[in-house]
Amino acid sequence: MKIEKFVLGPVGTNCYIVSNEETKECFVIDMAACPPELISHIKNAGLTVKAVLLTHGHFDHIMGLDRFLREFPVPVYACEAEKELLENAQLNASASMLGQPYTFSDAQYLSSRQNLKIAGVVIQVIATPGHTAGGCCYHMPEENVLFSGDTLFHSSVGRTDLPTGSMGQLVNSVREKLLVLPEETKVYPGHMEETIIGYEKNYNPFL
Repeated sequence: MKIEKFVLGPVGTNCYIVSNEETKECFVIDMAACPPELISHIKNAGLTVKAVLLTHGHFDHIMGLDRFLREFPVPVYACEAEKELLENAQLNASASMLGQPYTFSDAQYLSSRQNLKIAGVVIQVIATPGHTAGGCCYHMPEENVLFSGDTLFHSSVGRTDLPTGSMGQLVNSVREKLLVLPEETKVYPGHMEETIIGYEKNYNPFL
């Protein structure tokens, strides 16, 4: 599998294209914005998009969905507890922080520990409430990869001062659901640089 990172949108969100180099099928993690260069990159690489996976519903992870789906009409997945936030511009902070109310109501909802198989790879959904009530991470056990959204960062964790956030829940989610993964698991977060589970277990000051 090949993982490409694109830093997009008004606050520099990490969006990822994960592609199977043999089949040229791919899926996308979060969609902060959809510049023409991103569309051209996917088409020029000969990739077939199979899905978009949302780690959570804050505006800086979803504002590019409509344009992306016009080019690539694929299913959009999110954790089931995130439905209210995705469909409410106040809760997802697009109205209050960006001044551009935006909602998305066409997601397909997943339960925690549900397994997907997309582009030939097994993806496990891990519900990690705390940053938002329905935030989740996507674990690819065969690849030793975790997409952590805004739950876990390098030496940090996500903010919890926005609607549905809870620091207690967030720390519990990380400790109980993420730090139990193999220490060599590489973590691709929603902002900033990559890390590994072993490093965060030993050195993250919030944990």
